Amino acid sequence: MSNRISKVAILGSGVMGSQIGAHFANAGIPVILFDLKIPENPNAIAEKSVANLAKLNPNPVASSRSFQYISVANYDDSLEELRSCDLVIEAIAERMDWKLDLFHKVAAYINPQAILATNTSGLSVTEIANSLPENLRSNFCGIHFFNPPRYMPLVELIPHAGTASHVLPELETFLVTYLGKSVIEAKDTPNFIANRVGVFSMMAVVHYAEKYKIPFEVVDQLTGKNLGRAKSATFRTADVVGLDTFVHVVETMTNKCQDGFEHSYVIPEWLEKLIKAGSLGQKTKAGIFRKDKDGIKVIDTINGQYIPADKKANPDVLAILQQKSWADKMVTLHNSSHPEAQFLWSTFRDLFHYCACLLGEIADTPRDIDLALRWGFGWKEGPFEIWQQSGWQQVSNWINEGIASGETIASRELPAWVSSLKDGVYVDGKHYNFAKQSLVNLELLPVYKRQIFPELLLNEKVDVKKEVLYENDGVLLWHTGDDIGILSFKTKMCTIGMNVLNGIDEALTIAENKCQAMVIWQEKDIFSAGANLEEFGFAIMMNGVEAVDEIIGKGHQIIANKIRYSSIPVVAAVKGYTFGGGCEIMLHCDAVVAALESYIGLVEAGVGLLPGWGGTTEMALRASQASDPWQDLTKRYQNLALAKVATSAREAQEMGFLRESDTIVMNSREVLLIAKERAKYMALAGYLPPIKGKFSVFGEQGMATINALLVNMYAGKQISDHDYLIAKNIAEVMCGGKVDKGSIVSEDWVLNLEKARFAELAISDKTAARIQHMLETGKPLRN
Repeated sequence: MSNRISKVAILGSGVMGSQIGAHFANAGIPVILFDLKIPENPNAIAEKSVANLAKLNPNPVASSRSFQYISVANYDDSLEELRSCDLVIEAIAERMDWKLDLFHKVAAYINPQAILATNTSGLSVTEIANSLPENLRSNFCGIHFFNPPRYMPLVELIPHAGTASHVLPELETFLVTYLGKSVIEAKDTPNFIANRVGVFSMMAVVHYAEKYKIPFEVVDQLTGKNLGRAKSATFRTADVVGLDTFVHVVETMTNKCQDGFEHSYVIPEWLEKLIKAGSLGQKTKAGIFRKDKDGIKVIDTINGQYIPADKKANPDVLAILQQKSWADKMVTLHNSSHPEAQFLWSTFRDLFHYCACLLGEIADTPRDIDLALRWGFGWKEGPFEIWQQSGWQQVSNWINEGIASGETIASRELPAWVSSLKDGVYVDGKHYNFAKQSLVNLELLPVYKRQIFPELLLNEKVDVKKEVLYENDGVLLWHTGDDIGILSFKTKMCTIGMNVLNGIDEALTIAENKCQAMVIWQEKDIFSAGANLEEFGFAIMMNGVEAVDEIIGKGHQIIANKIRYSSIPVVAAVKGYTFGGGCEIMLHCDAVVAALESYIGLVEAGVGLLPGWGGTTEMALRASQASDPWQDLTKRYQNLALAKVATSAREAQEMGFLRESDTIVMNSREVLLIAKERAKYMALAGYLPPIKGKFSVFGEQGMATINALLVNMYAGKQISDHDYLIAKNIAEVMCGGKVDKGSIVSEDWVLNLEKARFAELAISDKTAARIQHMLETGKPLRN
């Protein structure tokens, strides 16, 4: 594990530089943001950039604590500080002359042992390297963070001919674990891999949308989730990126790429007009699309006006995209005469053609290209994966037919290696390597051993031998031979119904007899979206209080009692959504290992309820243990009453959903290994379950204080009747009910109160309406 990078400098505190710096700070790594000096306040530019971080959406800062790791500096007074930095990243604007000037200015202050990098989306790394002093060149490389750096997983690393062999592996190791990144090595070619292929794909869409006269909004219906790509699809993605930024990337290809596909790099006139008019997309609130009080509108390229974006994709073409296999989809698209189908087939054909011709030039393996599109553009599968699943030889023949007939964008022949592969580029766990002209085994750096389940491509398998200990239709309990049971949920969004509760009950009984410890971990990218509202809502509607008794009774039995007081340690391995009942399971585990990108909250108030599986009680218990119990309780109360969600694991610690003793890791794929190690350590240390204790509550006095605030909010029409009832019930449980302030009560006392107040809400018509609205729309109802 690389740990010699302990301090980082970012040269350039603009939007990208400051966000890169913020993500190092999210990891707890000290970072210095450099920028130009101004006379009135030498560090004003960098200071303003740091202040602006809080205004960006999505938020690049994981919690308020991150700011303590960020310091500011300027190029005139502070260059000596560079000597203490182990990694220096230049991140100013994409102007080669500016970059070269800056490197000339700072070169004498760079520690020769430090890694020096330029964050560029496509400029020549070699040209910059050649301008550096000889002693800095071997530790220099390109690094391309995708925007926004906190949320986009991809980082491309680009060596030049003189980059020392240890630099990229060391930097990749660091980025994977310490920043949670997904890293690929790219060649020093214009726009590297992801932007080179991704932008070509978008320009092919532009080209064929015009040829087949497909409206913008229809194109986005066809090229987004229906193709396993980002929801923003093509034209909405361009708006989000910024039309000027998008065109800049295309122009890099226009000016520097002589690959035979230049015809696709031509900017259409309507796009030039939008940019000239200042309609740059999301950042100017108008681009290809514009949202106003009448809804979503789209530019009419003929008259330059915005018109309703109300055209729909052809149902028959959408039906083609719903077919399960790529082979079925592709043959149907190819054979269809419908313009929308021909549009899609043409974009696929030319994408495959482009990737085949560029393999070897921009990347040595199809694997790098496919991963770049997955990680950088949000594609579910990369172009080579899709091509192979569509029928490698058949699609190759169709591409050749298109080239021969002049239908393709480029007339360049398919390279010979394509026909030399009978079954495609992914065969029996091996992948094609252009440099070696053969299929090769997958070789990964040691850091990836920390990922029990690394990201795999077509026909790749992980060598994990699962031994199943128990399974029902809701859960799976398994282990890998080390006596650490792993419990996973099998339900959609890992929701919790009776099948999951019963499964946890049985699985934990088995684990207590056969395992040292148990980890609750999901194969999906979430921990749990909470209770199965559809199942429980219907049960309550049909059976009323009797159903509530069963649902809450079972939850208390399994979550608040069996998990909490198990004879073996139970560790939650958390990532992604951790809501409602899922959060309550996490809260009752002995320890939590959470990925930074975990979104945690007790959100039951949004559907007219309170946390009823011990969550409300647990918040009261934790508040009683704080140095200032009342202040802590009011904070936790607001989290529940307002259904607040922590937007990172670090924020979850600040909000009290995670303890200071819980572990936060940057890479979600490392969560399982670290959770298992935490569980092993607890077992090895001689784990004993906690005993049921008693704690002090604020009673009627606390309830009265909170109620006074609620009454004022109600009088000011800030909350509805039902909001008031929910909030009052939460307050009653958290304050311990109608007892004196300072009364010592048992957990069971508060759990019984929690159950009663939950039941009152669950059987109300307004809660039923909130649940139904959430199920139908995915959004909360205020009634």
